[in-house]
Amino acid sequence: MALTLFRGIQTRPLLPYSSAFSARKHVIFCSMQSTQAETSMKTKQQAPSNFTETARAKAVEKVLKDYEAIIGIETHVQLSTTTKAFCSCAYNYGSQPNSCVCPVCMGLPGALPVLNSKVIKCAVMLGLALNCKLSMTSKFDRKQYFYPDLPKGYQISQFDIPIATNGYIDVDLPLEFGGGHRRFGITRVHMEEDAGKLLHTGNRSYSQVDLNRAGVPLLEIVSEPDMRTGIEAAEYAAELQRVVRYLGVSNGNMQEGSLRCDVNVSIRPIGQEQFGTKVEIKNLNSFSAMSRAIDFEIARQAELYNQGKDDEVVQETRLWEEGSQKTVTMRKKEGLADYRYFPEPDLPEVILTEEYVNDIRDSLPELPEMKRRRYEEMGLTMQDVLFLANDVQVAEFFDATIAKVSDIKLAANWIMGDIAAYMKNEKLSINEIKLSPEELSELIASIKSGTISGKIGKEILLELMKKGGTVKGLIEEKDLVQIVDPAEIEKIIDKVIANNPKQLEQYRGGKTKLQGFFAGQVMKESKGKANPGLVNKILLEKLNA
Repeated sequence: MALTLFRGIQTRPLLPYSSAFSARKHVIFCSMQSTQAETSMKTKQQAPSNFTETARAKAVEKVLKDYEAIIGIETHVQLSTTTKAFCSCAYNYGSQPNSCVCPVCMGLPGALPVLNSKVIKCAVMLGLALNCKLSMTSKFDRKQYFYPDLPKGYQISQFDIPIATNGYIDVDLPLEFGGGHRRFGITRVHMEEDAGKLLHTGNRSYSQVDLNRAGVPLLEIVSEPDMRTGIEAAEYAAELQRVVRYLGVSNGNMQEGSLRCDVNVSIRPIGQEQFGTKVEIKNLNSFSAMSRAIDFEIARQAELYNQGKDDEVVQETRLWEEGSQKTVTMRKKEGLADYRYFPEPDLPEVILTEEYVNDIRDSLPELPEMKRRRYEEMGLTMQDVLFLANDVQVAEFFDATIAKVSDIKLAANWIMGDIAAYMKNEKLSINEIKLSPEELSELIASIKSGTISGKIGKEILLELMKKGGTVKGLIEEKDLVQIVDPAEIEKIIDKVIANNPKQLEQYRGGKTKLQGFFAGQVMKESKGKANPGLVNKILLEKLNA
């Protein structure tokens, strides 16, 4: 009977409501066709032309002379498990609405949850990575609240005994923002399930609900209020994204909702110990938006304080509007919500053993902070370090490359220069290009040994990234071996000088910059194969003879 009801809800077509109900807000289950139709109606607002990053930065800098901002972040990380947290439903982003649901995630009577063990493993991994203290015995709780996308009327979460507490994360700020090292506290990490998703329909009298996401496993990370600027908050969130990607517990894609951040912001006069009234900001879909939203909110609250209207800074949830570059009120909060937590009766306690935890600890990969410190010890600049360690795939590619080449800086330069530019232009990840780390190592070795020139190396690199192949194969196929025989190079130089008597006369008349012209002609004549060092040495001797 329950399954029949479930199927009926899933496939029920959208029907128009009578005018008698037109004033009410209804919630209906949606199909893919209706979702796309509603989405296509939305247009993206553009930021006002008079808004500038410089003006925003100056406004915040001025505010922070008198006030201190207090910032904390609640981050929800969607786990990359095969199935949901408490049922066997698979979840794939972008699936047809209400196609990844069952009686358990629909909250139908008689359906019981069964915990996905992969969720516990992911929670322990992240807890260890964030230097937390693990709770060897924890439990699940019911968090009671009503919302149309929460079919059970409660959320399975963790309340008073989360799986991990009292940790920290280390962050290196980018050089363009002053650089430096920061450590931000982690209050807790706990497991919970996600809710569904409401699709609002503008001025129409109903909203649509997609329950595909209901029951998807989440880890919520709550920070200490340790951040003081929008940049620090954005870098904290970016480091969390790097950590979950390095661990492989989540793809961390903000645009898919796999990593969602709610930011709490308050300000207080410098020297005051008591916290001010905090405001929560939602709808932050990028780290840049997070930084801008926080800066706006700091300036907004400071302006009210300066006008003697500090009582107008109330505890509320505000939305960030990308188009207008400001936060707007979403809902007021009179006080802490009464979620009426109580232990989840349908799930047992989560009991960890020392052996289980130690096995996971031993399996942890090298994390971003550890990798940055190792790269620093290699002699790389902080700019190099931040670029290479930012993406786990790039870091793995770099590590595989330097395992077979001695010039670490040259390998970093190739990856950060030509390879990064190609990836950006072609919109590819480093794992999607045809070049392998082994062939990059071979290319660098061929240049260092003088087998090919740097210019030819760039041509070979482009070919390898586009079509693949081997360095040795391309060198032989296209006859690209560098000319290192002085006698052969001398013949080419003599020919070039003989063909350009006017330029030779001008050079000997004092226009010594023409040496570059002759060098270019020699490289052209040799099809880029002449050794540049030998060319310059022999050419200089010939020109000054």
